[in-house]
Amino acid sequence: MRISVLVPAFNEAQGIGRTLAAIRAAMAAFEQRGWATELIVCDNNSTDTTADEARAAGATVVFEPVNQIARARNCAAAAATGDWLVFVDADSEPSAGLFAEVADRIAAGRVLAGGSTVTMDDTRLWARAMVASWNWTSRLTRWAAGSFIYVRADAFRAVGGFNQALYASEEIDLFRRLKKAARRTGLGIAILHRHPLYTSARKLRLYTWREMAVFMMRTALSGGRTLTRPDECFVWYDGRR
Repeated sequence: MRISVLVPAFNEAQGIGRTLAAIRAAMAAFEQRGWATELIVCDNNSTDTTADEARAAGATVVFEPVNQIARARNCAAAAATGDWLVFVDADSEPSAGLFAEVADRIAAGRVLAGGSTVTMDDTRLWARAMVASWNWTSRLTRWAAGSFIYVRADAFRAVGGFNQALYASEEIDLFRRLKKAARRTGLGIAILHRHPLYTSARKLRLYTWREMAVFMMRTALSGGRTLTRPDECFVWYDGRR
């Protein structure tokens, strides 16, 4: 068994060392089973030292010139040699417990893909409500947050990977296709919750709840057409850090 851990990164020089250190520590859960591992970072056309920091942390670095999260994840996946792909965002820190639970699900042979609930360090009421609402929705619908996805590599490639027409919600689009593939194969989709992924709350600090609400309202009123335009998906693409 071989596991590829894939990290898309755009201008993450300040924090990617911490993320990769957490990933390296968590990967011991795979290595203890005798599984081979690899860690690949996709530098998504960064203008800072993200690539240098990633190499210094021992990761293999690949490059995607178009600034788009779907392309960055697909680029990393194209370089991967693992039987399973684990996507972790560059502002997130998985625990050894989370990776151990992923390993258990893989070893049991009953899942095709999955994700994890998330936790953040923002204690404001609206922020906690937003995270709790997403976690409930994720478990109910079996849609994984883009910050943490594990998927069998052959299944990921068979469904076409991430949709490069989308600049946001690409993970939901992916899981709609993966759920159909899982039904065809008699396998499951599992959203793990015993060891939530710690992910940065910076977007909740950088953007007001009004800005978030405007984006969601525009997306709903446009029937999702805003998701195909990077200028409309400003929360991810306007460069705020």
